[in-house]
Amino acid sequence: MWLLVGLGNPGPEYAGNRHNIGFMAVDEIVRRHGFSPWRRKFQGEISEGRIGPERAIALKPLTYMNESGRSVAEAARFHKIEPGRIVVFHDELDLAPSKMRVKTGGGHAGHNGLRDITRHMGADFVRVRLGIGHPGDKARVHGWVLGDFARAEQDWLRDLTDAVAVHLPLLLAGRESDYMSKVAGAVRPPKPLKPAKPAKPDAAGAPPAGATGGEE
Repeated sequence: MWLLVGLGNPGPEYAGNRHNIGFMAVDEIVRRHGFSPWRRKFQGEISEGRIGPERAIALKPLTYMNESGRSVAEAARFHKIEPGRIVVFHDELDLAPSKMRVKTGGGHAGHNGLRDITRHMGADFVRVRLGIGHPGDKARVHGWVLGDFARAEQDWLRDLTDAVAVHLPLLLAGRESDYMSKVAGAVRPPKPLKPAKPAKPDAAGAPPAGATGGEE
């Protein structure tokens, strides 16, 4: 059995954020492969199905980004899933928009969702890094990741999440290079992007604690 984890923040106000591309990818996997309806469990939402011959559970933690590890660890313990069969889909500042890379193990590169999963599970899980690009200035990272994808980004975003889902059987069969190649070939180059608007604050004037999982 595989555990397919999408990282993001719960709630409609975050649904279109760059930080939620992991949720978007897992939603598309569930849709494409005909998984069961989402239901609440393990401090998140889960959906069950098959990717080719492999049984899989999709999980979207509802703990906010910085505490994602609690949800992942609970699901993994219950189903006795080893870290090597956990795939985490997440936003990646250090990859250009529309790019995707697969990596097993390693550090968290300032991503607080990965940091918390590592704290609970160790580092030997699979990461599918989904590029959102960097705003160029560390002071702008918070607003960038909690800002919505622009209209000009929607084409490559659809291509990327679709290809990540369609070609996932390659990854689960151990063919990481083929998976990355197929996804890369399916994504249209990004259009030039206008400067992004800052993220909207909540009623208290700032996003809830734990919502930002990128660089601090």
